Amino acid sequence: MDGTAESGKGRRLLDRATAGIPASLYPVTHVAELPARAADSVDWPEWAAAEVVEALKAGGVEAPWRHQAEAASLAREGKHVVISTGTASGKSLAYQLPVLSALIEDERASALYLSPTKALGADQLRSVSSLDIKKTRAASYDGDTPLEERDWVRAHANWVFTNPDMLHRGILSSHARWSRFFRRLSFVVVDECHSYRGVFGSHVALLLRRLRRVAAYYGASPVFVLASATTADPAAFASKLSGQECVPVTEDGSPRGARTVALWEPPLLSELSGENGAPVRRSAGAEASRILAELVIEGARSLAFVRSRRGAELTALGARRILSEVDGALAESVAAYRSGYLPEERRALEAALLSGRLLGVATTNALELGVDIAGLDAVVLAGYPGTLASFWQQAGRAGRAGDAALVVFVARDDPLDTYLVHHPAAILDRPVEAAVLDPSNPYVLGPQLACAIAELPLTEPEVAAFGGDAARGVLADLVEEKIIRRRTSGWYWTSRDRPHAEVGIRGSGGEQIAVVEADSGRMLGTVDPGSACYAVHPGAVYLHQGSSYVVDELDLETGLALVHAEDPDWTTSPREIVDISVLRTEETQVRGGITVNLGEVSVSSQVVGYLRRRPSGEVLDQTPLDLPEQSLHTRAVWYTISAELLGSSDGLSSDGMAGTGGHRAGTEVLEPVGTGGSRVGTEDLGGAPGTCAELDPARVPGALHAAEHAAIGLLPLFATCDRWDIGGVSTAWHEDTGEATVFVHDGHPGGAGFADRGFAAIVPWLAATREAIVSCECPAGCPSCVQSPKCGNGNDPLDKAGAVAVLDTVLGALRQHGSRSGHSEL
Repeated sequence: MDGTAESGKGRRLLDRATAGIPASLYPVTHVAELPARAADSVDWPEWAAAEVVEALKAGGVEAPWRHQAEAASLAREGKHVVISTGTASGKSLAYQLPVLSALIEDERASALYLSPTKALGADQLRSVSSLDIKKTRAASYDGDTPLEERDWVRAHANWVFTNPDMLHRGILSSHARWSRFFRRLSFVVVDECHSYRGVFGSHVALLLRRLRRVAAYYGASPVFVLASATTADPAAFASKLSGQECVPVTEDGSPRGARTVALWEPPLLSELSGENGAPVRRSAGAEASRILAELVIEGARSLAFVRSRRGAELTALGARRILSEVDGALAESVAAYRSGYLPEERRALEAALLSGRLLGVATTNALELGVDIAGLDAVVLAGYPGTLASFWQQAGRAGRAGDAALVVFVARDDPLDTYLVHHPAAILDRPVEAAVLDPSNPYVLGPQLACAIAELPLTEPEVAAFGGDAARGVLADLVEEKIIRRRTSGWYWTSRDRPHAEVGIRGSGGEQIAVVEADSGRMLGTVDPGSACYAVHPGAVYLHQGSSYVVDELDLETGLALVHAEDPDWTTSPREIVDISVLRTEETQVRGGITVNLGEVSVSSQVVGYLRRRPSGEVLDQTPLDLPEQSLHTRAVWYTISAELLGSSDGLSSDGMAGTGGHRAGTEVLEPVGTGGSRVGTEDLGGAPGTCAELDPARVPGALHAAEHAAIGLLPLFATCDRWDIGGVSTAWHEDTGEATVFVHDGHPGGAGFADRGFAAIVPWLAATREAIVSCECPAGCPSCVQSPKCGNGNDPLDKAGAVAVLDTVLGALRQHGSRSGHSEL
């Protein structure tokens, strides 16, 4: 992309951020100039209520942009619509216009607004309230709403702003108390719907079906208006999420300022070493602190997005420390913002941001979808946020007033981040991915059907909306467990108690593990039972609302984890061993000695210890644990390599050669084999067809193990997941396949669709995996390529060069013999 004069501001800020860095350590790997875009305005729709139009004009909106008017008119016509345009494109006006006009025309009409975060809901409520339209009684109904106000909201509000959690637990569970509201429900707004993916998105999809069903019971058939960041195939995704056919509006008519986008790779730290002596990079959070401080010194209003709550706090603290050495007053202009703060704390920070009193803010993604902040000069992303949709959502915070701005993406010590900073086209030129959800997942469908039947008896015609045959299978299981009762007229709830409180829609449900402060008896939070051994094992550091606690005891039988307050200067990383067995193979591709499969698997895992690490990545020590084994029924994609391609006519025996890091597989632990060079096989991206004959059999386990780790790190490039949502197993001989096998599986019961995306994109996924390995400058493997932060075998054995040989063989066979794929190669 060509630079333009208008991008000078972004370049100037980038020069400031890199000032003083020696040329040999220059961290910027690529700079792109994104040009400005002019506005495409149209006249106000004739049907829009005059009072609403006048209020919007008074608020500074002289005329709507084309996409706003188009989406609003479709909703007015009674069509379900999804508007999928960029950050700061005014999507809120697209639903405010038809909703407010309807509330003026019919005083008994009502509307529901759903957002994934409280901050976004509060911001949108402020926006509607500021219009001061007399017949609109907009009110919030979420966890921050005082109890004494909730009765008023039920009795009088005609536009309720809430979130999926409160809709699930507080509204649908007691819908009779909301009968007045439901009888004339005209619109349901689902804001930032692209964030509803994976298990959470699957729950929300079924929650919206429950909502439609309850509304129909009271005689209403609301129009759904969904707003999304730019995403692939928004119509298909919105239809799957809402259960209604949606019309897409995707042409963005809003103006946008020029942006300078810089990709930044932190330097290697020669004085530190990580696991097995691997090199360690300066952390993305530490880099973000320094960049944020430089931008504040320049007077630039800036946001730094950090992946964790603790990281946001540490990034703000680091920037303040740097600024205090320059000017003590500047240090006061930097703060952290994240979920977990008290409502009044969040509001105070939001006001300081809007007023400009705060120049620099380190935040989690709470501000990605939250407050509508205008006029930011720069955004720093400390680590890839998991999806391109989120990347551009966060980057879109820069230049929101139409001015030129700077966006800096700082790579974490991670295979995906490293790949992206060296392959700019994967960020800048690639279309955003499709969001993944699976409402037919029985582990999600079961609790959701139980809640639906507890709300209203389920009839046979209604089963289709919940998945048809998949729902019937789950209903039969619920009947057998005596949770519900089958009668000729349908399915009925059998208990006086409602199941809603036991169903966590942001996880997989089930009895939660309570995290309790031992001294005070105060409950801090809950953890899914499936992740308890991983998240709150004895010795684990547990973060809650910015405070650190160390776990003293975990009792799985009573569902209790006891903790004490402590703020150590280290973090913990669990180590687990894993076995996997194939339950059912659904799809198979056989290509010249390589077999790629998709299906159901059973994963048994056991946390056997944990590492303590400094924030720099330095490993302090390893502590063993004795915790029970756990089982997970989920979905996986796996590929096998024949003995002939491995260069062994007899194959590998199952004893001693099956060990693969991370995972219980054999009795022998093999030392990793070094690559003996700074780069591996960079001469070709292709994976020419051939064999792994150059690999000694003793190197095969480490080669497969390294290929598995890197593949897990790169799958989020093709599926909307985080590497912590998926797991893997690799073995030189697996009893179910009889061959060398690499598995990558979903980390959620029943699966969340991630393995399916990997199967559909097997060639570009593994090609990107290979390129990530060969592009890394480390000699023998590091966290940026083949090491994993959650490896149960302590990242041993790993063979970086061997992984390239394995991937060359697999890709060569798939390409030579043809492999279907749902994605073009990068």
